[in-house]
Amino acid sequence: MEDDLVKKITANPKYQKLVGTRTSYGWLLTIIMLVVYYGYIAVIAFSRESLAVRLGEGVMTVGIPVGLGVIAFTIIITGIYVRRANSEFDALTADIVRESGK
Repeated sequence: MEDDLVKKITANPKYQKLVGTRTSYGWLLTIIMLVVYYGYIAVIAFSRESLAVRLGEGVMTVGIPVGLGVIAFTIIITGIYVRRANSEFDALTADIVRESGK
């Protein structure tokens, strides 16, 4: 019984669309995040002076807000994925469950 349900779900074109879209979207966001994170690390490694520029008369440098920006970008990109998952991906999942008769 369970094998038939699995075969029925995996044969559903909406399931194929869900898996393909979710996978490609996940990889796209992963690549974007890796570029941002490793770009920041590369700037630290190869151009430390550019992040060491002081902002004003205090002790804060450019690196601190840029590092906070990387953290904020991580939160934002996670929110973007969650928003799409909660709308498009959850709707497709509900359709698949409904069509599979479960």
